[in-house]
Amino acid sequence: MAGCLAEAGFELADSTREADVLIYNTCAVKTPTENRAIEILKRAGQTGDKRLVITGCLPLINFRRLKDEVRFDAVLGPSCGSSIVENVQKVINNESQVLLKPICNAEPSLFLPRRAVNPVISIVPVEHGCLGSCSYCCVVFARGRLRSHSIRDIVKRVQTDLDSGAQEIWLTGQDMASYGRDIGVDLADLLREVCALEGDYLIRVGMMTPNLALDMLPELVKSFQNDHVFKFVHLPVQSGDDHVLKRMNRLYRVEEFELIVESFRDAMPSITLATDVICGFPGESDEAFERTLSLIEGIKPDIVNVSKFFPRPRTAAESIKPRIAPQEITERSKRMANLVRKISSEKNRAWTNWQGRILIDERGKQPGTIIGRNFAYKPIVIKSLDQGLLGNFVNVHVTKTFQTYLEAEIVSS
Repeated sequence: MAGCLAEAGFELADSTREADVLIYNTCAVKTPTENRAIEILKRAGQTGDKRLVITGCLPLINFRRLKDEVRFDAVLGPSCGSSIVENVQKVINNESQVLLKPICNAEPSLFLPRRAVNPVISIVPVEHGCLGSCSYCCVVFARGRLRSHSIRDIVKRVQTDLDSGAQEIWLTGQDMASYGRDIGVDLADLLREVCALEGDYLIRVGMMTPNLALDMLPELVKSFQNDHVFKFVHLPVQSGDDHVLKRMNRLYRVEEFELIVESFRDAMPSITLATDVICGFPGESDEAFERTLSLIEGIKPDIVNVSKFFPRPRTAAESIKPRIAPQEITERSKRMANLVRKISSEKNRAWTNWQGRILIDERGKQPGTIIGRNFAYKPIVIKSLDQGLLGNFVNVHVTKTFQTYLEAEIVSS
């Protein structure tokens, strides 16, 4: 959107104070996320001298709440692409807009102009929508069913970004394991073609649902072994109990999830495993939750995104009974978070004294620091005043480890 607006002659402001039109691209996948978005939008809507345009998933997930609580000038759906230009112009001309369905079903070109936030990282959406029907998920109302970009167009987009100086490519989508199922190809096919490009670059693959990863597992694991692919796999398990998974309409069993993890680790022992867990899904018994704790303790993921269950509007889970008491959900999420902190710290300690090559891909949050990623996508913080290292490969020695990152010194470049 920023690229399209800039190309059309709009000036991108450095702050909300300087702007005439405020555009918020929203997420509403979880209730706490929606609450934060609504509060931000309320404050933005109170600035009487500015026009407010809301895009993204929130309008299609909970338009009623948006309409009741926020003063806005225009509402668009997600992935609005170049249509943002004409709609901003209409807002400036005092023409209010509420355009949801047509925008939602559109698929913006991969070749729209862009304004990169980070010149080292290229974010390439390879698909829109998904094939899932998880009982707790509201995103399907906003994103719709799967629509994949062709491998040819994705490869062309990646090559363009590499030629522009990008060295880290994020292939993203709602569910990367579903990529291409609507056009007769799959993720392994895509990775083979992207990895055939010349150059010194690395690819991060986004989240994959286990059941769709399972049916192409040998080829998928082989594609991850390519030197261009970060050894990082995000497989959300959500629960360690088969009965709860069935209620969630997650189309796999716990043992199948474990098989996928084992297959990746057998081929790449140092691979970073990320997963997601929902605590307190309706009908989750004490025993079911204990099984989830045992699963996490057993497979020891590097990263676990822990969420409390919140019923989302119009989802099947909104009416599933029995509900777990909020205080019990809070207690379970605390227990899970404590376990995750312990495991994450243990996993990172194993990287003490590691030496190897990393790509410096962002500036650190603390002054005088930069951050790089190694082959397993581990974030490695370096104390360096040389911000010119951004985009360079350097060799480092890990000196300290923490729960969420490693600390290192440069040994050579």
